[in-house]
Amino acid sequence: MTDNKIARGQYVSLTYSIVDDAGNVLEQSDLPVSFVYGSDTEMIGGMDRQLAGKKVGEKLSFKVPPGQGFGEHDPSLTFTDKIENVPPQFRQIGAEVQMQNEAGEAKSFFVTEIKDGNVTVDGNHPLAGKHLNVHVTILEVRNALPGEERSSGVHAEPMTKH
Repeated sequence: MTDNKIARGQYVSLTYSIVDDAGNVLEQSDLPVSFVYGSDTEMIGGMDRQLAGKKVGEKLSFKVPPGQGFGEHDPSLTFTDKIENVPPQFRQIGAEVQMQNEAGEAKSFFVTEIKDGNVTVDGNHPLAGKHLNVHVTILEVRNALPGEERSSGVHAEPMTKH
């Protein structure tokens, strides 16, 4: 085990879970997620600040308010229409509906409710408006190898062995 602390340029491997206030697991990664700290990896709710200075074996928990997570729920992205106005393939909970605005921009909406002859679709992220409880276990912290910032994180490219 190393005494490396998480800082810019360190390769970090961790597992995590995200739980809502009712204790429901919303997302969980039991397989390690790895990235180079300080690279372009996007972390939810300021997780990078929470991880700074931590070491292998440390566990931490922190709360992420909606504004730092998936945003507040925007009621203008929720629409309800009579079921007979909705094509049959979209008459089920969870169905994805692509909608386009006047500018030609497409957005995914999901059927969230079918009730009293009406269908409701919502363009908000399913976790919008929720407070999230993040639990992290740090598995590895070491100096990143040259090029590893390109093989981890949001712009990962496959590594080639020489």
